[in-house]
Amino acid sequence: MPSSLHSLSFGATDPARLATFWGEVLKRPVAATTLPATDTAIPIRFIQNDEPKAEPNQMHFDTTTTSWDDQKETVERAISLGAKHLDFDLPPDELHVPLQDPEGNEFCVIEPINNFLKDTDRIGAYSSDGSQAVGYFWSAALDWPLVWDQDEETAIQSPLGGSKISWGGPPLDIRTTKTRLHFDLAPEGERIVEVDRLVSLGANQSDDAPCEPGWISMTDPDGNPFCITT
Repeated sequence: MPSSLHSLSFGATDPARLATFWGEVLKRPVAATTLPATDTAIPIRFIQNDEPKAEPNQMHFDTTTTSWDDQKETVERAISLGAKHLDFDLPPDELHVPLQDPEGNEFCVIEPINNFLKDTDRIGAYSSDGSQAVGYFWSAALDWPLVWDQDEETAIQSPLGGSKISWGGPPLDIRTTKTRLHFDLAPEGERIVEVDRLVSLGANQSDDAPCEPGWISMTDPDGNPFCITT
């Protein structure tokens, strides 16, 4: 049986502050250092990570908006909470607003007319740097169908709806520091059987993910860490 997506772990130098920031931006409740689950949104756990951020994250949030006023208000609210504009030029036809949170983590506030993220959650997509092969891996790992597969770009979404997970295809960025965001998976059956299944799909056991005690650390085919819960 496939694993379910248990949570997203988000490394932070100040987990409580970053949880508060994202709770305000996403309009989700905050419990200490966690944004608890909603009907379709998984929990986001902010965990301690004292390593300085030295390069763009492998994954960032694409946050959706319902109107142009909502997009403007979301950007203004994020900046009032400590976010900053990312300093690079966008093509004239790009209408999203790239920002970084108080710890420098990139995210985008998406325009309300974006059809790809229509009818998703406030986090419309976990937008990731990754290969076509890794998109296929996560589709099989979670049993989520591909909702985009073109020009080596892929995206998957739960049959129940909610956020998409997308991968931009090559070229992949070369990373010199550990990722600050990783997924935690909950096995539906025997954990060792699920680990073997994930290995058969292209994963490897590894010590790269900062997993909770007793959890199993693994990497996907692109080398991105993730955890298997108890």
